[in-house]
Parts: sequence; structure tokens; C-alpha cells
Amino acid sequence: MRRYIVGDVFCEMAFERKFKLAINDNRLVILGAQVLFGFQFNGVFQEAFRELPAVSRGLACSGLTLLMLTIGCLIAPSMQHLVVERGQDTERVLVMMTLFAGVALVPLSVTLAFDLFVAVGWAMGQTAGILVGGAFFVIAASCWFGMEFLIRAKKRPAVTKADNPKPTPIETKVDQLLTEARVIIPGAQALLGFQLSVTLMRAFQELPESAKIVHIAALCCIALTIILLMAPASLHRISFAGEDDPAFLKIGSLLVIAAPLPLALGISLDTYVAAGRAVDSQTVAITLAAISSVALLGLWYVYPVGCRLARTIAR
Repeated sequence: MRRYIVGDVFCEMAFERKFKLAINDNRLVILGAQVLFGFQFNGVFQEAFRELPAVSRGLACSGLTLLMLTIGCLIAPSMQHLVVERGQDTERVLVMMTLFAGVALVPLSVTLAFDLFVAVGWAMGQTAGILVGGAFFVIAASCWFGMEFLIRAKKRPAVTKADNPKPTPIETKVDQLLTEARVIIPGAQALLGFQLSVTLMRAFQELPESAKIVHIAALCCIALTIILLMAPASLHRISFAGEDDPAFLKIGSLLVIAAPLPLALGISLDTYVAAGRAVDSQTVAITLAAISSVALLGLWYVYPVGCRLARTIAR
């Protein structure tokens, strides 16, 4: 139990509960971002997409990249928790969850404005698209940032008293491990569904053979991600009968740590396919795919492994 002072009120809150709530807050945001990513990718292959103005097609392509950044930021704290802290709840990861959640909403709000501009602009004209897209960007910014900073300015932030963090109980680690798997898997499942449906579209048949192969490779990567993320639940139930066992925690952690690797590759490969169709430029498609790959692998693996190595050397 850790003590907090909020304003003039003294209260106690289990740190584990506060940590779990932070993970659940990220789940709420990432599900919408991942499903929107799938819809946006699917939209590139609709027959009417080619008839959109070049500006709209460019914004749709930009939206894919921005949503990739949102997803990257929201999964990054879980990778820090598993790779660097080995499932131990720490103030550092909790602060990172709060920071990255705020950062992730910036590209998400911009993408929402882009998508509304494209949809409304196509249906009612570009002027209407600009007005609706701009209005919803202001609404999103107000609800996601303005209101939060206004309330925060009026209240004294919670202050944690300096006490030594206790080791996180194994039952809490198991619960958080399964929750972190649930952070990633719904969007991966939705994306796989969109990827499968795309292969049956006429627009897919019109793609160059190389783009078709890249899409199939991306599809396989996302399918592998889903298999890896579902494995801990199967392992927990079948092998350990639902018991909180250190052996399960070790194996389950390895599976959840491995799952974002094919996810990052799948997103990057499909970014190449979608961008190539959206802007008819191999250079742009390769550039965006490379940016996606570097950003996601950097956030999910390079940075956490670097932190862990630095901590090991410091000891």
C-alpha cells in the first residue's frame, strides 16, 4: 500500500491497482486506434478510393503513419514493463504510461480530423470536409487535452510519499501479463480480418505481383502475432489449471514480448502496400514502411533492451 496526498485529502491506494488502471486506460485508447487503422487500411482498397482527389489520398496515407505512431506509443510501456522491469510494478513505468498515453492521442486526433475531411469532403465537398474535420479536431483536442490540463491546474497533483516499493506479488504479475496481452490482441484480430477481406477485393487483384506477396507476408505476420498472444491464456488454463505459477509467468512473458515483433513487421509491410496504392509512388511507400519499422521496433525493442543493458551495466 502506498500513500498519496491529493489536494488537502490524504488517501491510500494500492500501487498495483493504480498500475492496473493505467494499463486499462491504454487498452481503451489502443482498441479504437487499432480498429481505425484496420478500417483505414481497408479503405485504400475500396473502388472509390482512386476517384478521391490527390490531397485526400495523401491525407489517408498520412493517417496510416500517424495511427502507427499512436499504436507504437501505447504498446511501448508494456514492453518496458516486461523487458526492463520483468513484470515488477515501478513508478518509472507508471509515469511512462501516463506520458505515452498523452503523446499517443496527438497523432490520433490529427488522423481523426484527416479521415473526417476525406469522408465528408467526398460526400459533401471539400469546404464541408474542412469545417467538419477542423471542428472534430478542436473537439478531440478539448476533450483529450484541454479539459485535462484545466482540471489538473486547479488541483494539486497526487504526491507519492517516499517509501520503498515492495515486490509485486505473482498473482498481480500474472493478472497484468494477461491484461497486457489483451492490450494488443483486439486490434491485431481486427487488422487480420481486414487483411483477409482485402484479398477478395478487385483492387487487390490489380496490385503488382510484388505488392500481393508483401501483403500475404504481412497477413502471416499478424496471424503469428495473434497465435503468440493467445498462447498464454491457453497455457495458463490447460497446463497450469489457472494457477499463478512462476513457470507460467516466465513462459507467458516471453510469448507476449515476442508477439509485437511480427506485429511491427506486419504493420510496416502493409504500410508499404497501402501507401503504394494511395500515392502511386514506390519511393514514398518504401520510406513510410521504413519509418514504421524503425519507429515500432525502436519503441518496442531497441529502447527497452537499451534500458535493461544500461541498468545491468550500472549494477
